[in-house]
Amino acid sequence: MDTHTPMGAEPGTRGHDLRHHGDAEVRDVGSALVDLAVNVRADTPPVWLREHVAASLGSLAAYPDGRAARAAVAARHGLPVERVLLTAGAAEAFVLLARALKVRRPVVVHPQFTEPEAALRDAGHTVDRVLLRAADGFRLGPAAVPEDADLVVVGNPTNPTSVLHPAGVLAGLARPGRTLVVDEAFMDAVPGEREALAGRVDVPGLVVLRSLTKTWGLAGLRIGYVLAAPETVAELERAQPLWPVSTPALAAAEACVAPRALAEAAHAAHRVAADRAHLVAGLGEFAGAGLRVVEPAEGPFVLVRLPHAAAVRHRLRGLGFAVRRGDTFPGLDEEWLRLAVRDRATSDRFLRALERAIPAPA
Repeated sequence: MDTHTPMGAEPGTRGHDLRHHGDAEVRDVGSALVDLAVNVRADTPPVWLREHVAASLGSLAAYPDGRAARAAVAARHGLPVERVLLTAGAAEAFVLLARALKVRRPVVVHPQFTEPEAALRDAGHTVDRVLLRAADGFRLGPAAVPEDADLVVVGNPTNPTSVLHPAGVLAGLARPGRTLVVDEAFMDAVPGEREALAGRVDVPGLVVLRSLTKTWGLAGLRIGYVLAAPETVAELERAQPLWPVSTPALAAAEACVAPRALAEAAHAAHRVAADRAHLVAGLGEFAGAGLRVVEPAEGPFVLVRLPHAAAVRHRLRGLGFAVRRGDTFPGLDEEWLRLAVRDRATSDRFLRALERAIPAPA
């Protein structure tokens, strides 16, 4: 069974650092480590994209004009431009939603990316949590979401569980008077983008968030977008500062939704799926040590449960690898780690290090 916690209880706030993210694992002394903590594709941005962004630098004297990029995103999803809002990464979208929408009972489905809840709390909201259980494979049963929730936030595929929820299940959460926010930041890493809701206009109150930083390696540029009803887009846009997205980021957005880029992303998604299967198979060799992988994994990362995971994580750092701790995600504890999917050679090196990092049986 899924569980939800009463509004006002704010469970797990103690012990869950909602502002901790994978980049903290590879800062400062961690910069020399092999990065399995951050879910950004390792071989990006490609040369053609770097050159395209660099070419935009000649127009920095002018204020950013997002019309072409907005139209390109709209065309990519078959939507009118009034349903698109460009943002400085998906993280800005969460802040805009928290500040602009008038909601009484926001609910966040966990474990998931923690910025939505952090943004809601910062905006003065009391947040109710739906905590999905490992015993259920972190699958969402719609009945777990309180009927009177007027804002529901869920990831798909979900960070950190790598669970891909059926589109029908998520669309079934829609209600009159409810805003349904689906974070699809990693959907373009799913072959065929199956279960995507981006582009749907038949789901009332639907808000889909997309990021271009993960697949294209643009975390330092900050670019993402919102797809929603025109009136919701207008509300969010009023909460934005003027010129919120820089000229280089706009250039990147336009390029990343072009047919050439979509074809490259589709190819990369299939490669990630093959590399993930290789990693999961290797992790299966540690079942005797108590390691369990959340399956089926569908994102460019996997979530594993392992006895003494915190100690193993520290040993891995000494062996040259950074992985993401799981205990900052509500619904998880110190026995959880998230591992980014990398190429097979890197995964093989990691698996050899993991063998050394896991304590020998007593």
